[in-house]
Amino acid sequence: MNIDWAALGSVFGVSLVATVALVGLFTLGIVGLSKGAAPAEGATATASGTTGSGAAALARTGAYVCFGLCVAAVSYGIYMIVA
Repeated sequence: MNIDWAALGSVFGVSLVATVALVGLFTLGIVGLSKGAAPAEGATATASGTTGSGAAALARTGAYVCFGLCVAAVSYGIYMIVA
């Protein structure tokens, strides 16, 4: 039995990078959703009664983009396994 150590190392490296990237992307999505959930400590309300609604909407949109990219990456991985 002969093991191709270069190929094994390559698979390990790509798997490690993909895992860290996917977990990091998901974490950014969680952080983006949590930024829109509660106003910052010490923030004062504006005339409309909200604090930074534009920033919260941008954070929420970024979070949804991160989650969408996670779904796309997982779907592509499943496609690669099945195909």
